[in-house]
Amino acid sequence: MSVRTSAYASDALPGETVDVVVIGGGAAGLNGALMLARSRRSVVVIDSGTPRNAPAKAMHGFIVLDGTPPTELLKRGREQVRQYGGRVVFGEVTSAEPAAPAVDGDLRFMVSLTDGGTVTARRVLVATGLRDVLPDVPGLAEHWGHAVVHCPYCHGWEVRDEPIGILATGPASIHHALLFRQLTDDLIYFTHGTDLDDDTRARFAARNIRIIDTPVQEVMTSEDGGIAGVRLTDGTVVARRVLALATQMQARTEGLDGLKLPMEDLPGDMGRRFASGMAGTTEVPGVWVAGNATDLTAQVGASAAAGALAGSHINALLATADTDVALAAAQTGTTT
Repeated sequence: MSVRTSAYASDALPGETVDVVVIGGGAAGLNGALMLARSRRSVVVIDSGTPRNAPAKAMHGFIVLDGTPPTELLKRGREQVRQYGGRVVFGEVTSAEPAAPAVDGDLRFMVSLTDGGTVTARRVLVATGLRDVLPDVPGLAEHWGHAVVHCPYCHGWEVRDEPIGILATGPASIHHALLFRQLTDDLIYFTHGTDLDDDTRARFAARNIRIIDTPVQEVMTSEDGGIAGVRLTDGTVVARRVLALATQMQARTEGLDGLKLPMEDLPGDMGRRFASGMAGTTEVPGVWVAGNATDLTAQVGASAAAGALAGSHINALLATADTDVALAAAQTGTTT
């Protein structure tokens, strides 16, 4: 599920080749761009304006910035990238692929946007984030990010002591229930067609977690616009103010097929991500990935840190590449 934020003033795409193009304007992409721009690298961020946490009123668990609205964080991030000469372009990528290398053998990539614009870069940082896939339950999606939550660390304190329901989606929901039990004494686990063995049922009973095996038919909206409860397939209505669920998380891959980045599935049908190594390196030379696109459970702070690490790693390898070119030029008596 994706929510688009408001458009903002977009920078123009440069006509010349840039050092790095960053695909994704969230915390990972902006922090990666910040590190690069502060190293005097020419960098362009392509931002589709669909951050994962757009529906949320505030982000949490990020020291100093705890409680900051996601839109405010991104606005300030764009301003800071621009302060150091980076460009931020509001647009969607339709294709990204390797291009013919430079005369000196340095890598090149071509990125095209829906409006027909293109940018050529020496390196690429993919920070597209992920998409949360919700169960197909009527009334669920409209409360996503408010009364329907997924992360006890992102939203837990705000829903403490409320009547919470865990809508099971798979094996990960069992641990989910134990985490949310820390936040409320009134917790119901809706198995919703998933398996729950006798040992887990005993553990839930020991923690006073009520189990309901009848599937959920719909989520009911209260008069104040929140959640009133859920209606089961047998017609029973169970009052709840909050629902928590483990979504299936899918890295956003739109427009990136040309890069041929390897992907991998997470166990338990939790989702699918870009495979990456140290500092966001991938099997594709010249391409890095950072944030939720490769670390599906990372919060904002972890995504930002991953972007910074990837940005510094890209800069370090570019510095080596620049030195190699300079040395070759010096040895042949040419100038760069």
